[in-house]
Amino acid sequence: MNPQERIIAILRTLLGHLTVVITDVSVEHDERIKSFRFVISTPDSAILIGERGDRLLALNHLVKRIVERDLGEENVSFLVDVNNYQKKRIDDIRTKARMLAERARYFKSSVEMDPMSSYERMIVHAEFTEVPDITTESAGYGKDRHVVLKFTEEKSPATSEQIV
Repeated sequence: MNPQERIIAILRTLLGHLTVVITDVSVEHDERIKSFRFVISTPDSAILIGERGDRLLALNHLVKRIVERDLGEENVSFLVDVNNYQKKRIDDIRTKARMLAERARYFKSSVEMDPMSSYERMIVHAEFTEVPDITTESAGYGKDRHVVLKFTEEKSPATSEQIV
């Protein structure tokens, strides 16, 4: 059984114990961040998502710990999503990050984003890997950990002769 099939089996077993009705579990691969997203389709989404996605974050944490134990791999990169709740949130985070990057460019300064999970921070970092004038770094601790978008001036190539 490959890792994706094993994760689907873990999700089905875990949600079966919680008596949550599942209509489908599918897998999508995000090339930008090189990560898998396991999408659970269910009419019981409110039970799994919770207020502001708190239960969904807890479900992600629990499933990752089970997968790490079963597969013996740490730092397995995947996300559990329910009815595309996380996908919509990630799209919103990318949009907001691009908007804040424009603000950083305009004011030639740094802009701090709101606190977010490690996975969401990884999304923002990946969004700006190919952008030469914006660098990202994580700052803060615990629940206050967030991303700082920093404007960096593109340096002109140095010439050997300077006009004096």
